Amino acid sequence: MSGNQFIEEGGVEMPKKATAASKKASAWSQILNGEFLTKDFVLNNLGYILFFFFLLFILVAKGYYGKSLLKDIQEHRKVINQNTANYIEVKTMLEEKTMRNKMTECLAPLQLKEAENAIKVIKSNEIKTVNEKR
Repeated sequence: MSGNQFIEEGGVEMPKKATAASKKASAWSQILNGEFLTKDFVLNNLGYILFFFFLLFILVAKGYYGKSLLKDIQEHRKVINQNTANYIEVKTMLEEKTMRNKMTECLAPLQLKEAENAIKVIKSNEIKTVNEKR
């Protein structure tokens, strides 16, 4: 016969479902009462349990730290992109203002002309003051 029916010869009931429900109820009642904390299993493994919670704390802290780093990186990336755009804009304006043909046009009323010879730079290690005589 199956385990959920009465055994007619002895009249004994097989209470499998009732014990499982009572064990669940007693487990919940132990957790709610705090009685499970006094058992030897918890007391013997208290160091391991505390270490496990410490690792969980580090895991959560790492997650928050990663999110804050990602936020900072995105903010700095926006600033860098804005600075790059400003640099390109200013560089373009400078190139437009210093174009050779525009400079010659601007200097024409002053009767200044572009030099035909290249400019030569003379470098010297001697520094002469104005008061020195030759």
